Amino acid sequence: MKHTALTKQLGYVFTQPALLQRALTHRSYSAAHNERLEFLGDSVLNCAIAKYLFTTFPEMPEGELSRLRSNLVNQNTLAKLAQKISIGPELLLGEGELKSGGALRPSMLADALEAIFGAVILDADFSVAEKVVLGLYVPLIAELDLAAMGKDAKTQLQEYLQGRKIALPQYNVVEIKGEAHAQTFVVSCHISKFGITTQGEGASRRIAEQIAAERANQLIKEKK
Repeated sequence: MKHTALTKQLGYVFTQPALLQRALTHRSYSAAHNERLEFLGDSVLNCAIAKYLFTTFPEMPEGELSRLRSNLVNQNTLAKLAQKISIGPELLLGEGELKSGGALRPSMLADALEAIFGAVILDADFSVAEKVVLGLYVPLIAELDLAAMGKDAKTQLQEYLQGRKIALPQYNVVEIKGEAHAQTFVVSCHISKFGITTQGEGASRRIAEQIAAERANQLIKEKK
């Protein structure tokens, strides 16, 4: 059976394997690609996470719930989870995307994971898809600093530096890849005090900056 290792990580075996195959198919590989499944999976993910947070944190106000959910369903978190279950090697990509390292691109990994969630709800139902989502997310949520998760990566980094009277990071666009309608931004984040420079890649400058800031946060934690 194809994708056996991946289905084991997901905790779900498809009755219609073609749905999983499509969820892993990028538009560069075939006209039967995963973008519609990604659209569906995005809604599944948001609903499953919102329900879980609402139930698990009954005292948390709406604003904090919204911020926490946004941090959990963003591209960076999705890409990390996709890497954890090794989605990259399973992706079906066109030759150009393969050569350019598409299987490692956070946006591509995140899209594929959302598409898998969409594939599960079509193969089964929402309760099963919710179980798959939470199977990946609950261990992650258990490890989180909830106070920090209420703030995005750039805000966390800024507050950390300001609290220590350190100059704020400099963000610069390093590269813009792709056609005008489907651009990918590569942004650097430089912190002179620590001699740290990280990069983030995403479908917008804002997303790329957040990913770069998250990586800078991680490097700072490792230096402590």
